[in-house]
Amino acid sequence: MMETLSLIDAGRYARLALANIDREYPAKLDHVLAGAAALASPRELHPSFYGSFDWHSCVHAHWLLARVVKTYPDSAEAPAVRSLFDERFTPAAIETEVAYLARAESRSFERTYGWAWALKLAEELGTWSGPDAHRWSRDLAPLARAFVQRYLDHLPVATYPIRYGMHSNSAFGLAFALDYARAFDVESLGEACLDKARQWFLPDRAADARWEPSGADFLSPSLIEADLMRRVLDSRDFASWLGDFLPGIDRGEPANLFEPAIVSDRSDGHIVHLDGLNLSRAWCWRAIAAALPAGDRRIPVAGAAAGVHLRAGLEGVASGDYAGDHWLATFAVLALTT
Repeated sequence: MMETLSLIDAGRYARLALANIDREYPAKLDHVLAGAAALASPRELHPSFYGSFDWHSCVHAHWLLARVVKTYPDSAEAPAVRSLFDERFTPAAIETEVAYLARAESRSFERTYGWAWALKLAEELGTWSGPDAHRWSRDLAPLARAFVQRYLDHLPVATYPIRYGMHSNSAFGLAFALDYARAFDVESLGEACLDKARQWFLPDRAADARWEPSGADFLSPSLIEADLMRRVLDSRDFASWLGDFLPGIDRGEPANLFEPAIVSDRSDGHIVHLDGLNLSRAWCWRAIAAALPAGDRRIPVAGAAAGVHLRAGLEGVASGDYAGDHWLATFAVLALTT
C-alpha cells in the first residue's frame, strides 16, 4: 500500500515551510529592471510571497500549509498557519502582487510554473470549507484571476511546448491550470488547456525516455506529460495513448524511468532538483496507476515504481541544506496526498 501523509510528517513539513516563508534572504528574484526606480527588496516587491528563496517556492509553501491544515485541522501547527494566512492574504498585499504582474516587464514572470502553483493554491483555498478559508480564498481571488488571464493570453501564441524537466515545462503548467478550471468551472481556461494539450501531446508516440533524467530535472518530461494526459482523456483512451507513448511500462522499460535518480550533492541547488524528480515521479506513477482501467497489467508496475521513487525522494526532505529545504517538502506533501 502506498504511504500517505501522517500527522507527524505533516507537522514536520509545516514547520519547515513556516520557517522558510519568513526567511527573506537569500533571495532569487525573477525581476526585470526597467530602471533604478524598480530596485526594491523581496518583501517590498512581493508582500504575500517574499520568502522561501524564490516566488514560486513561497507560493507552493503556502499551498503545503493549506493542504496540511486542511488534512489535519487540529494539528499543533494550525494556529501558526492561520495567523500567517491572515497576514499574507490581505487585500492590500494581494493588490501589490497583482500590480507587479501589470508591469510590462513582468509579462513572462514565473511562466508557467509559478502561474500553475498560484492557481493550485487558489484551488486549495477555494475548496476548503470554513469562514477563514472562504475569506482567504476571496482575498486571493484577484491574483488567481490575473493568472487565468495570463494563460488565456499566452496559450494562443505558444506555438510549441516546452518539454524539459524544469520550471517552464508546458505539461506541468497545463495540468494544474486544468485542475483549477475544473474546480471552479472556468470554461474558457479549461477549453484553452484542453486544446493545447491535445494539439501538443495527443500525437506523441514512443517517448525516448532513455535520455532521462537530465542533471537538473525535477520533473520527468515523459511522466509529467502522461500525468497531464490522464486528465485530458478518459480511462480507456488514456490507456491506449499511454501504450503508444511509453510502450515498455509493463516490462519496466526503459529501466532508468523506474530507477530513482542519484542525488550526489544536496548543497548544490541544481543537483538537489533530483530529489524533487524522485518525488514528482512518485506522484506521476501513482496518478498513472489510478487512471488506468481496472485489471490493466501496468497498474502494479506503476504502483511499485511510485513506491520506490517516494522512498528515495523522502530521504532528501529536510536535509538541513537550504538548497532543498526551501521547496522539497511541498513535493513530498503532493506525492503523499495525490
